[in-house]
Amino acid sequence: MRPDRPTAEELLEAVEEFLRERAIPELQGQSSFHARVAANVVGAVRREIAESAPIEADQHRRLLALLKHDGDVETLNRELCEQIRAGQWDLADADLLYHLRQVAIENLGVDNPRYSAYKRLTGQG
Repeated sequence: MRPDRPTAEELLEAVEEFLRERAIPELQGQSSFHARVAANVVGAVRREIAESAPIEADQHRRLLALLKHDGDVETLNRELCEQIRAGQWDLADADLLYHLRQVAIENLGVDNPRYSAYKRLTGQG
């Protein structure tokens, strides 16, 4: 995107703000509900764009430590899942549990911004 144009994140933020501050208050019933759903979707996409790089970097670092070799996050995740299904991991392994908990917290934090408060309160993340 050209530097003189808004970023994708800025455009999504503007759409979300319009929906929440202008459209939703003027709508009723099912239209209001659908506008709230649309605003939530736009917010989730905006958060995913903003947070995907640091989340992926953290997941990659943890997967490297667990699997002891390099690869992209998707391949390493798939390998870890296959190993877990095959019974190659002790499900009480502290490093494995930490990684799985972090993945869940990261995903929930993108889906629901209020979950980010849980991360701060518990020191997770």
